[in-house]
Amino acid sequence: MSGETTVLDIVIHSGTVMPMTDRGESFEGIVGIRDGRIVLVEPGCEDPIPSRETIDASGCIVLPGFVQAHVHVVQSLLRHQADDMALLDWLRLRTWPYEASLDGDGVQAAAELGIAELLTGGTTTVLDFGTTHDHDRVFEAAEALGIRMISGKTHMDMGEGVSPGLLEDTERSLADAEALGKRWHGAAGGRLRYAVAPRFALSCTRRLLEGCAELARRHGWLLQSHASENRDEVAAVREATGMGNIDYLDAVGLTGEEVVLAHGIHLSPEETGRLAATGTRICHCPGANLKLASGIADVPALMAAGVPVALGADGAPCNNRLSIFQEMALAATLHTLRHGPEAMDAWTVLDLATRAGARALHLDGVTGTLEPGLRADIVVIDGSGWSLLPAGDPAARVVYGATAADVRDVVVDGRVVVRERRLRTKAPETIRDHAVEAWRAVRARMEEVIP
Repeated sequence: MSGETTVLDIVIHSGTVMPMTDRGESFEGIVGIRDGRIVLVEPGCEDPIPSRETIDASGCIVLPGFVQAHVHVVQSLLRHQADDMALLDWLRLRTWPYEASLDGDGVQAAAELGIAELLTGGTTTVLDFGTTHDHDRVFEAAEALGIRMISGKTHMDMGEGVSPGLLEDTERSLADAEALGKRWHGAAGGRLRYAVAPRFALSCTRRLLEGCAELARRHGWLLQSHASENRDEVAAVREATGMGNIDYLDAVGLTGEEVVLAHGIHLSPEETGRLAATGTRICHCPGANLKLASGIADVPALMAAGVPVALGADGAPCNNRLSIFQEMALAATLHTLRHGPEAMDAWTVLDLATRAGARALHLDGVTGTLEPGLRADIVVIDGSGWSLLPAGDPAARVVYGATAADVRDVVVDGRVVVRERRLRTKAPETIRDHAVEAWRAVRARMEEVIP
């Protein structure tokens, strides 16, 4: 340890370490953690290193914690209740009535359920999209459970079929977001950050979209939205504005290096060029896009054009699971249909779920790789699962073979939040019971608002 004698907080040893700093690099080695940061990443382990907690990763794969650049934890109670619909019907008939029916307790229960699933599945960092109200409860759940989260309340002040309980006063919506951001951005030692979150062009007036862009830039916060997910959505935006979706978002300030747009499926070559020129990030959500029959974003073409891309599961009602493993497996296989078998190899996809994901969220230098000085966000994957055996390229084993159930241990910000597959930060039984109870109450209220 180069003469270092200070006792470390955590040592993870004897695993196959994949730092994700250089393509193809892996080695049997050790990761040391002190004061929330990685202080040591080295091959081998000749002598025992003093530490307060030791994790034996023999037979396991040790990776940076996974990054998802688009999730909706507040939608988790609607899982398995909004199937077999296209996007606009899915919003109007299920998702908006659900969000309008949530009270503060329901928001908390949904957030805890979603965060627990993410953490136990190896996702340590998320860019999250809330609903229009009670967003403090999402941040409170994230603070307690230990995830690294960038999140914001949803903005929406118009829209066909929007449940009345979700329609906001434009200026109040912006003021509420500013208050939330001032309260939560940088909380939990910097683990929590704020992102301004207008839902999409069809649910926000131009004044609201421009106000969101101005608010985010004034405070240096990220800006997120949905764009070009569904053909009917794209057609409706053109009818309402006379412009293509990306052109309109660009006109109101929703493009740029600080902007993350979920989906980006139905793009013209000119729109792809605009995204690349402005540095706008696209989050690829293949599981949700397939389920809603929205289409397949041409990720190889986006990346070739210079558009930064990350991965995300979207929400539980349009995906049914928040697993980064499902998204990686789909991202690695879907694009072979158009671009051939080498279109998205395992190392490329794994990079999207770690280093590139962190970079898309402006968290490079914070997380996304295993390097001394970065925050200690680490996942340990049990390599003894049937579909990971007998051996092979470690990236292929993770992307093609692993599932969320293979995640054994998770560290976030130097704190062990999952150990031996069990969430440490709150009793899982309590989260499960609360989710079932809260859903019953929400479902009863939904019956009064479903059109």
